[in-house]
Amino acid sequence: MEEVPDPVIQEPTDAIVRITSTAICGSDLHLYEVLGPYMHKGDVIGHEPMGIVEEVGSAVTNLRKGDRVVIPFNISCGNCYMCSQGLQSQCETTQVKSKGSGAALFGYSELYGSVPGGQAEYLRVPHADYGPVKVGTELPDERYLFLSDILPTAWQAVEYADTPAGGTLAVFGLGPVGQFASRIGVQRGLRVIGVDPVPERRAMAERHGVETLDYGKGVADQLREMTAGRGPDAVVDAVGMEAHGSPVAGFAHQALGLLPDKLAQKAMETAGVDRLAALHTSIDAVRRGGTLSLSGVYGGQASPMPLLTMFDKQIQVRMGQCNVRRWTDDLLPLVEDDADPLGVMDLVTHRSGLEGAPALYEKFQKKEDGCIKVVLNPGA
Repeated sequence: MEEVPDPVIQEPTDAIVRITSTAICGSDLHLYEVLGPYMHKGDVIGHEPMGIVEEVGSAVTNLRKGDRVVIPFNISCGNCYMCSQGLQSQCETTQVKSKGSGAALFGYSELYGSVPGGQAEYLRVPHADYGPVKVGTELPDERYLFLSDILPTAWQAVEYADTPAGGTLAVFGLGPVGQFASRIGVQRGLRVIGVDPVPERRAMAERHGVETLDYGKGVADQLREMTAGRGPDAVVDAVGMEAHGSPVAGFAHQALGLLPDKLAQKAMETAGVDRLAALHTSIDAVRRGGTLSLSGVYGGQASPMPLLTMFDKQIQVRMGQCNVRRWTDDLLPLVEDDADPLGVMDLVTHRSGLEGAPALYEKFQKKEDGCIKVVLNPGA
């Protein structure tokens, strides 16, 4: 693994954090499959970190050396108009205006600011006077780590789904976000049906009171049969783009990889390269007048959508990067609850030091060895 210099304070609102735990996320694979033209040698990926504060800039008064913190994956100031609206992922201070993108993200290519990410021993945290979530010292890292991304992402997905009390929520994709979205739905008293082709993922969801279906042809009809012929009241699409599951999308991404970076970037801006099977099935399955909540990452600008069906069924669609700091105050008591109501201690399937990351990325991508969530412990 290439040596990366330790980060240093650059701005008064910076902090330096020594990473104790970080995780592999499905959207890290998205970097290679779709955003490769925006990646460069020496880029540090990873956007689910937590650790110990080593140093703070002169303007940071809410943290001090030795504090234990979780770092949200989007970088926001807490003071601008968008942050005041609870839209921290659209922070006007950190928006990457040169790319027409929202708030800067840790470890997510030049499209989102080329900010070094958290799969490293140390991390420089901009806007540390607002972003980091200070947590206690007694509980293990896994109680808190997922506050960085996937837990608030799942929480937002369920909020956006707006399922009526006692209604039915279908969750497509039982990866880490889908697992948490399903559990949040159950915790809120909803009937939750999870859909995924991987048996280990379905088994994990079933442990938390989720009904499950294998993903395949006719699954929308199955969902209607389970819901009085109407379909679920709301659907969370936690799949997003998965090129490695689609020969057509996979070929498109390989073709992009053969182009010079500038040409590939332009192609990304005008092409439809996503695998849309799960999205189209979600639109088919949701009941008329229902809601579709998208938390999965999509990358193509011109990916086709069945607008006639969406209009005819009067579907509401909500989506977007998670506004992490909007939800952390709601989630912190749940992850600290002795009863662990969201099952944060029942998600990690594989652990390693940083040196094991390449092999575990491959397992995660190929869904081998029951790999659902990987946590890396630098220095372990």
